Amino acid sequence: MNEILALILALILSLLAGVLLGAIFFGGLWWTIRKGISSKQPAALFFFSLLLRTSIALTGFYVVARGDWRRVLACLVGFFLARILVTWLTRTPIAKTESKRMQIVGEVCR
Repeated sequence: MNEILALILALILSLLAGVLLGAIFFGGLWWTIRKGISSKQPAALFFFSLLLRTSIALTGFYVVARGDWRRVLACLVGFFLARILVTWLTRTPIAKTESKRMQIVGEVCR
């Protein structure tokens, strides 16, 4: 019985670690896109951001796994849950997007 509880606890912690890794990865991607728009060297920013975010995520998966595929799977589920969460939190309202799009179209057509 203690082994089952230990496994469940390990899987829950792996899931939470996956959420944290995903939040770092996808939050970092969101930050990079926002800063990359106005950057003088966007290619370097995007490249080094990708390198850092991927390194953190892979290292985190390796540490969490400890050779157990169930932990990796739980971590991966948490990672994708974080993707959904970050996408939801950083979305732009439709009305705001439409008004900006119309401004850009109006400026281009002049």
